[in-house]
Amino acid sequence: MRGTTWTRRLAMAGSGVAAGLLVVTPLASADTSAPPAPSSPAVAPITLSPQESQQVCGEWVPKLQKRAQNLTDRINGGAEVAGSVANLKARSADQRAKGHTAAADRLQKRADKRQGRISQLADAKKKLDDFATAHCKPAGTK
Repeated sequence: MRGTTWTRRLAMAGSGVAAGLLVVTPLASADTSAPPAPSSPAVAPITLSPQESQQVCGEWVPKLQKRAQNLTDRINGGAEVAGSVANLKARSADQRAKGHTAAADRLQKRADKRQGRISQLADAKKKLDDFATAHCKPAGTK
């Protein structure tokens, strides 16, 4: 038997209310007390096998050190180095001279942001060097 439009709407509304109650009821009865403060750091120590340690010290750390150095060299490069701060500032000045102030402002903001990355790269290189001295031993030593 076919119901009227109002009957179908009422049935849909009733099932929506029932579904909402099923979702809200467990949330209302949930424990609201604060969890106890952890007595130790939340991060567990990572244990590496000798092969994994060798891979980290032999491959990954040198690659990351080289990458950080290359990025630092690129950022500090002269106006002829694509992507350097000097290059971006020169391009900004060129665009401003041509009357393209919006493009010049974008390039200037990019240069300022890139200049700020130098300290982040220095921190990353320091962390990599500290890790290498603490955990990576030269070949032949135990």
